[in-house]
Amino acid sequence: MNYRQYFKNKKVTVMGLGLLGRGLGDTVFLAKQGAELIVTDLKDKKELAPSLKKLKGFQNITYVLGEHRLEDFRDRDFVLKAAGVPPDSPYIAEARKNGVPIEMSASLFAKLVPEDVIIVGITGTRGKSTTTHLVHHILKTVGKRVHLGGNVEGISTLALLPKVKAGDIVVLELDSWQLQGFGESRLSPHIAVFTNFLSDHLNYYKGDMSMYFEDKANIFKFQTKEDVLIVGKQVIRYIVQLGLRSKVRGLLVEGGPLSKSWNMRLLGEHNRINAALAVEVGRILNIPEERLRKAVASFKGLPGRLELLRTIRGIKIYNDNNATTPDATIAALRTLGRKRSVVLIFGGTDKGLDMSGLVKEIGKQCKVAVLLREKGSERIKSILFKLRFVKSYEEETLKRCVRRAFASAKRGDIILFSPAFASFGKWFKNEYDRGRQFRKLVKRLK
Repeated sequence: MNYRQYFKNKKVTVMGLGLLGRGLGDTVFLAKQGAELIVTDLKDKKELAPSLKKLKGFQNITYVLGEHRLEDFRDRDFVLKAAGVPPDSPYIAEARKNGVPIEMSASLFAKLVPEDVIIVGITGTRGKSTTTHLVHHILKTVGKRVHLGGNVEGISTLALLPKVKAGDIVVLELDSWQLQGFGESRLSPHIAVFTNFLSDHLNYYKGDMSMYFEDKANIFKFQTKEDVLIVGKQVIRYIVQLGLRSKVRGLLVEGGPLSKSWNMRLLGEHNRINAALAVEVGRILNIPEERLRKAVASFKGLPGRLELLRTIRGIKIYNDNNATTPDATIAALRTLGRKRSVVLIFGGTDKGLDMSGLVKEIGKQCKVAVLLREKGSERIKSILFKLRFVKSYEEETLKRCVRRAFASAKRGDIILFSPAFASFGKWFKNEYDRGRQFRKLVKRLK
């Protein structure tokens, strides 16, 4: 389908401009294609100033900021919905009532690419970012024409359309929200990877794990017999439990963990599982084993995932900012913890997740726990302060947390920033902002 003709003169409501760059990129792309846009966001003009600055000069954009209006969801060719819009949104309901299609960036992109483009989609509660970037790294290393999109900061998936040519491969990181768009469009990637399924986003899904899984399952529900689903073993149990086994129509491959004979820079058993899934993608695409081994060995990992920032006075400081669930922080503690040598910095905004397993692991692995004062942190504070062998502190800002952690550590210890909570709150704009702030603070340490 010719994407230029598809968008030209279309009346589109963009729901959610945001500050991460994806909504901005989608808006710029649609405006350049000649669409007539209404951009609506609950954030106001002041909050969205960095994004709005980059949209100056477009005459075909109308802004509705600080609110949504029902009339903007009627008489439109489609609504482009951002990730995270509530499932019971009255505005989306209004669009449906009026027969207005709901689209999302990644799934609309998948509809419009040339037919012989291979789409590799990766989801999971944990590990999807590492697996996505490792797959992209493998394919790039072996000389494939490959593009990266989906849940990646600053990348508009729609804006990749002019770059993608027949025969290319596109690797998309897909969260449960983006997969709602694939469900709406009744399509799934040609090669789907589902790393694992753990508790997360229970505040969004109102405590219903089956709703969460249903969104995730869109990654394979609409595959054909020619397609492939690669899963971590733990995911199979949920597919069977929720009666979705009949929806697995293509080849089913179980992955991991990767054998110790494979050299990796990535730390932790969980990353051996992620790497195994990425390797399976390479095998499906007929990449020779030796080339796969070299590509995996050269992958350096991602910022904010067990990233060693500095070693100061014999103290190693790790940035695990992207650990936004207790399970992710538990994995980090089990990877780095030894003889209670970890000074943990954590805390943030509550997502309604069970923290009991994390508290137990802190008791086993940590000598000191430094809690950032936030709404979610309140729920864990009273239990944390009762741990017998862990010195616990609560600090008002991330800066004070870093100072406290560094003052509490000695040569041979590890300072681990692994929040276990979401980033939204009074201290950070988003997860990426939190990571940047932590890096700056560590850089200043002497």
